[in-house]
Amino acid sequence: MKSFTSIDIEALKIDPFEAIGQDWMLITAKKGDQVNTMTASWGGMGVLWNRRAAYIFVKEARFTKTFIDASERFSLCFFRKQYQDKLEYLGSVSGRDENKIKNVGFTLCEDQGVPFFLEADTVLVCKKLSQHPLLPEGFIDSSILPTWYMDGCGYHSLYVGEIEKVLLESM
Repeated sequence: MKSFTSIDIEALKIDPFEAIGQDWMLITAKKGDQVNTMTASWGGMGVLWNRRAAYIFVKEARFTKTFIDASERFSLCFFRKQYQDKLEYLGSVSGRDENKIKNVGFTLCEDQGVPFFLEADTVLVCKKLSQHPLLPEGFIDSSILPTWYMDGCGYHSLYVGEIEKVLLESM
């Protein structure tokens, strides 16, 4: 069975523009005994408050948001390109309507109660530090609102998570 090795975050070699913006990631969280995930292409990594941090954006209408809100931790999973069609599917259907994790055939794992997927090649285990709703009055560039927020699904919330652990696929 495939396994993961925990590495020091300083050894993480990832291009966030490619890994998040082009290849996408799964944001996964647990609420009670249920797990939900969503595909994301907005976010980043860096240093905030002297901590290694990841930041993600989740729209109010997303089912996964309720899981992130209910949990202290979440995972960010990155995959090889062979899984792109599965990530596309996971981003196009809601866990409210079907068991989308089962439907793509992914295997759930946990690291100290934080769910992630065996099929991932890199996993960031994050502890929530803050959550901030993006509000219309906060936008300086007026072209953003009509481009991204006229669908009636609300605005995004920005979540900042401290990266507590990096798991890499063991070869």
